[in-house]
Amino acid sequence: MVNDNSDKTSKDKWDSNRKSKLGLVFWASTIIILVAAIFAAAIPESFQTGSEALYAWIANYFSWFFMIAVFGFAVFLLFLALSPYGRIKLGGDQSMPEFSFRSWIGMLFSAGLGVGLVFFGVAEPMSHYMVSPFLGGGTESVEAARMAMGYSFFHWGISQWSIFGVAGLAIGYNQYRKQKDGLVSTSLEPLLGSDYNKKARKTIDILAVIATVTGMATSVGLGILQMDGGLNIAFGIPSGPLTQIILTALMTGLFILSTTTGLKRGIKWLSNLNMLLAAVITIFVMAVGPFTFIMESIIVGLGDYLSNYVGYSLRMQPYSGEVWVQEWTVFYWAWVIAWSPFIGSFVARVSRGRTIREYVLGILIIPPMLSFIWIGALGGTAIYSDLFNGTNIGALVLEDDTAALFALYDQLPLTQILSALSILLIFTFLVTSADSATFIVAGMTSGNTEAPATKLKIIWGVLIGTLTVTLIIAGGLTSLQAASLLAGLPFGVVLIAMIASVSKSLRREPNEAMRRRTHKAQKESSN
Repeated sequence: MVNDNSDKTSKDKWDSNRKSKLGLVFWASTIIILVAAIFAAAIPESFQTGSEALYAWIANYFSWFFMIAVFGFAVFLLFLALSPYGRIKLGGDQSMPEFSFRSWIGMLFSAGLGVGLVFFGVAEPMSHYMVSPFLGGGTESVEAARMAMGYSFFHWGISQWSIFGVAGLAIGYNQYRKQKDGLVSTSLEPLLGSDYNKKARKTIDILAVIATVTGMATSVGLGILQMDGGLNIAFGIPSGPLTQIILTALMTGLFILSTTTGLKRGIKWLSNLNMLLAAVITIFVMAVGPFTFIMESIIVGLGDYLSNYVGYSLRMQPYSGEVWVQEWTVFYWAWVIAWSPFIGSFVARVSRGRTIREYVLGILIIPPMLSFIWIGALGGTAIYSDLFNGTNIGALVLEDDTAALFALYDQLPLTQILSALSILLIFTFLVTSADSATFIVAGMTSGNTEAPATKLKIIWGVLIGTLTVTLIIAGGLTSLQAASLLAGLPFGVVLIAMIASVSKSLRREPNEAMRRRTHKAQKESSN
């Protein structure tokens, strides 16, 4: 993930810190986040009640916005990829990709699998298997199993990555092709003018920071809740606020250690460990589980996903009054929108020098396919176990979705080893994600997006940890969901403005930038 590009001496670090200027974006963002954390800690019951009311209000009145916006993001990106604009590079016309194709694929893989997928890989398909996404739909049946897998693929497919893609395209285009900084406010200059209102700039960057922090807090919170439940189920460690606080403190401490020591190799090692652990778990489950069923369910799920893509993307429930779409799809989209400044900046960074077509097709195909394999292996095995072996994984998931993954492991050999590996996987995902997210946020709040000061990264790491703990204690998953919805709503509007901005810039590109490259040039670019 994103880290300092070189180890610095103590003097270099001090000079970098001394040059950082903390202005309105830093102080406003910090105060808003601290106030939210203090309220959550001081009056947890009232905060939970308010979170539930806020969640219901946004979901009831703005679900339509999230649904149409995310569908539009995907259509926009696919149009660019298939049009002559797809030949334009995220960099100069003669620039070459900074990373080889193999390394690029590996980094997209790293970004594509995270805590959210580990949390929902079993919990989501089993939830849909037990409670139908459709009013009057069947449950705990062959039809319910198929529906569960197809809808899970939808939530972790193109739509999710189109959100990241829009943010990354706008940021990367301005940063690498137009040679400007990587701030969200700067990406809107083609639309609003290079000298547009400074207050508006600051407001947009504050929104980006708050969205990133709340999105990160939601992901960390899900990971902490899952580790807490896993430690209790697998090893009998008492679950509750104390364990959750200890886990968050350990994660924050390890992140700060990696940041202050400049251990670029250490974070790279952890990122590689993440991928190795995920691969080992997936391969093991497929080997000891119902391999043929898993593969066939992935193929069928992919077909159902593609055939229902438009219908699911624009699905609402105004006639029945049901709230399933709000509770699942709208939450996902809002959460991912909150994440988009961070993941967008990362995928733009690693895609520098590639054409828009390569960028779009890469992020819309590779991470979703890897997600489908994970869901198919673990979620498919859980469904098979309940459907054909009479187990009760689905019932356990309805009681406590943090227990979903570990309830599956109870039905497999080497249960405790699998549980330990998964807890380690979640923990290392959290550490590497926190390190990268705080790098991005520190850059946003200092204006130095290439090499933000170490002390700023530490401050934001502590703030994310504090906000996570207070949200968990105040209301658990409900508070986390409300935070994502609250941040996602205004930043969704910013993403639409980013589309308009990058579209305006692309229309001004000279025809030379969109000419077809020779076969030799294409081959050199892909190496």
